[in-house]
Amino acid sequence: MAIRTGAETRIRDGPYGEDLPVLSGGMKRAIDVGVIGTGTAGSAAALFLARAGHRVTIFEKVNDPGPVGAGIVLQPTGQLVMNELGLYGPIAERGARLDRLRCETHTRRTLVDLEYAMVDSALFGVGLHRGVLFVTLLDAVKKEPGVRLLLGTEIVGLKTEGDKRLLRDARGEMHGPFDLVVVADGAGSQHEDDRPLRRRVTPYAWGAMWAIVPDPDRVYRGMLYQIVRSNAVMLGFLPTGAGPHDSTPTVSLYWSLRADRIEAFQKGDFEGWKTMVRGHDPRSHFVLDALATPEHLLFARYRDVVMPRFTGHATVYVGDAAHAMSPQLGQGANLALYDAKVLGESFAAEPDVPRALMRYESERRSHLGFYQFATRWLTPFFQGDASIFGTLRDLAMPIGLAIPPVREQMVRSMLGIKRGIVRRSLPLEPFKKALAVEAR
Repeated sequence: MAIRTGAETRIRDGPYGEDLPVLSGGMKRAIDVGVIGTGTAGSAAALFLARAGHRVTIFEKVNDPGPVGAGIVLQPTGQLVMNELGLYGPIAERGARLDRLRCETHTRRTLVDLEYAMVDSALFGVGLHRGVLFVTLLDAVKKEPGVRLLLGTEIVGLKTEGDKRLLRDARGEMHGPFDLVVVADGAGSQHEDDRPLRRRVTPYAWGAMWAIVPDPDRVYRGMLYQIVRSNAVMLGFLPTGAGPHDSTPTVSLYWSLRADRIEAFQKGDFEGWKTMVRGHDPRSHFVLDALATPEHLLFARYRDVVMPRFTGHATVYVGDAAHAMSPQLGQGANLALYDAKVLGESFAAEPDVPRALMRYESERRSHLGFYQFATRWLTPFFQGDASIFGTLRDLAMPIGLAIPPVREQMVRSMLGIKRGIVRRSLPLEPFKKALAVEAR
């Protein structure tokens, strides 16, 4: 079982009449859970709750969900969660080990050079095709006895029925009642709700063009490499490992772009753009050769989602639905996975749904608050229209990098373990144990 805290007892109250593992002080009965969305947070939360003996139904609006998205970095926090779910093997097999993050200006001046070993030699990141994470979690969901998966069912409304919740789909059919609803359908989540939670969604003006390209010779390996020119140009190369259905190593390229300049980019001088990228990094020639037209690059737009509370009446928002942010610190998937872990632990530790939700809210607030604040503060220094931010960044970051305590805190932020500027980070030991199986 993934949740290991506390003394375990057993009662005959599982979803199929089997013995249900219960942690002392935790829930003594199985509850009905509705999960909206099969993304990272939704699938992981469904697994944790089902393995604790609860009856879980996942609603996914897509009839045949498949792997999509650019490369991501699975930090030690995300690796720990996948290890607790027993799913770290596919990640280690297909991912690309990362030992550092390096960012240079277009004149090759070092701005950021952070090694995981600066905090602990046992730690590293994993460059990963997002589709690998998606397929690994969804396959586990499909095999999990306590999970019912309803595809092609778009949830458009939530309704209260006493202390429970009903879900209405786009066809007008009602589902439930549920003791708990987990909203995990991403930053664009939007439902009619008679007990709504306050939620502010602000699109960023900037996003990124990206592509995943085969890198059979592993030209890009060992680090996430970025090149910047002021805060108007950002080019990145992320070793992404093998895709979900291929064994060939890949690399993800991303290029910072304002959302209102997509059409101009697509109609512009594509060969001239390639020449510029090649000038920034001559190794990229094979990446650029694989991009025949601008349409081979897809655009990812960022949103900033803020919620004063993540939990309400028998409801919890997790993942991007609760706290989407720009990817400057590379924490989106990791925070989503950690949401699921803490949600499972909260329901294992508390006797009823309201207390479990209160515990979840308390446990997640500082961790998520730090990364939302840090990402919102950092983004204009790397993507923006006011060049003064780029100038200040180029002056300040090398100074911070040269001060060991500051550099260590920068690495801890990269690891995904910070819970505040002065508050203690998450303890390292559990993460070190989770990384006993290394990604290649």
